[in-house]
Amino acid sequence: MSVTIHPMSVVDPKARLGEGVVVGPFCTVGPDVELADQVELVSHVAVAGRTSIGARTRIYPFASIGHPPQDVKYHGEPSTLAIGSDCQIREGVTINPGTEGGAMKTVVGNRCFFLANSHVAHDCVIGDSVIFSNNVMCAGHVNVGNFVIVGGGTGLHQFIRVGDHAFIGGGAGVMNDVIPFGMVRDNPAHLAGLNLVGLKRRGFSREQIHELRRAYRLLFADEGTLSERVEDVAGEFAAHPLIHEILDFIRNGGERAICVPRDVAAPDR
Repeated sequence: MSVTIHPMSVVDPKARLGEGVVVGPFCTVGPDVELADQVELVSHVAVAGRTSIGARTRIYPFASIGHPPQDVKYHGEPSTLAIGSDCQIREGVTINPGTEGGAMKTVVGNRCFFLANSHVAHDCVIGDSVIFSNNVMCAGHVNVGNFVIVGGGTGLHQFIRVGDHAFIGGGAGVMNDVIPFGMVRDNPAHLAGLNLVGLKRRGFSREQIHELRRAYRLLFADEGTLSERVEDVAGEFAAHPLIHEILDFIRNGGERAICVPRDVAAPDR
């Protein structure tokens, strides 16, 4: 499979292009860019920096990929951006590399879908099969798990974590960590239950969902502190690995508190 580069595009001769790469009109590709097999830049795409893009990823017009982070502390350090395979990156999306204030890299997993005008800032780690709807604003140092869906116009505060299979409603302002399988909404965002629709769609059994719901009710009950309830749930659900994903997420902690339901006091940071 040959490489196709439209004559109205500028591709640096040092860029590494895999088999079957298609670069449409009015694109620019920098010298430190790597495009894996069958990547397609539809048109008007700008790819810069130390950026690698995985096989069969397709990028649409006016996306800006790998340009310097929007961070006043960035001073040209040789940070990187790695985007996985089979991603769809729609019109006007911006994804920035890392900084020395973080891990020096931004990482996006496989099979992700970034709708128009969504943004991934420096030093983020985005898992596999993640969907960012239109105009999602993801600040720096955010860690998003696998199979997460983020609704349109949502803002993700820097340094938050979003667990696997979480769902975030459109227009939410997410200031704190979102547990795996959780559903949050509103601004400021609060935990509004479990992502039951997503769990059913992804083939979780009725028994698994039932146990997750039971553990959720115990975790966010009125009695005791969150740390005490975590240990109580750990003892009662010792043989349930999905529930221990939530418990481990809470125990590991991070820069931010945990998103809780509106009628539950926020835990100490």
